[in-house]
Amino acid sequence: MSATTEPTVPDAPSAPAAPATAEREVLIVGDDGRARCAWSASDPEYRRYHDEEWGRPQHDPRALYEKLCLEGFQAGLSWITILRRRPAFRELFLGFDPVKVAAMTEVDVQRLLQDARIIRHRGKIEATISNARAVLDLDLPLEELMWSFAPSPRTGARPRSWSDLPAVTPESTALSKELRRRGFRFVGPTTMYALMQATGMVDDHVEGCFVVEEVEARS
Repeated sequence: MSATTEPTVPDAPSAPAAPATAEREVLIVGDDGRARCAWSASDPEYRRYHDEEWGRPQHDPRALYEKLCLEGFQAGLSWITILRRRPAFRELFLGFDPVKVAAMTEVDVQRLLQDARIIRHRGKIEATISNARAVLDLDLPLEELMWSFAPSPRTGARPRSWSDLPAVTPESTALSKELRRRGFRFVGPTTMYALMQATGMVDDHVEGCFVVEEVEARS
């Protein structure tokens, strides 16, 4: 790949943005009668993502690598933009198999830069490839590395307003620092907190969300 300077891009927000109509609301009751975190009310795909993925513990190394890359692509954008393009991302990045992605070349970068189905950002495309190589260079499994920075499970009150959700934590800062040390890119502290939320390292479903009730019923 050609040498480029990674542009300065704002970190992703720590949670998908709440819809404008629910700006002051924390919970939205859907047509199925279930109360959900308000940010999931604006789009059916957001709702599915909220119900099935966000905050659910993820340990599969391929899925963790995919989430890490997609959180990097989100920087400066909305998460729904990424979700809608995820099938194309998966196709073009070969199922986010680190071995296959690590073998991609500048020819592949040029091809991806012409494909409007994904985010055509050279730095982020190149980072996805270099991050695959960083995964293969690890001296421990990716899931072991990432989950070693997960905070202790929540014992206190759950978030009751958007202001209760942090943008960055000591754990996400430490994870970001370690990943950067190991050659990963687009892994800023705020992006890593969003990753922690997305992969269940932290559970930031707000008080009253039906997912909280499911979790507490199992515990």
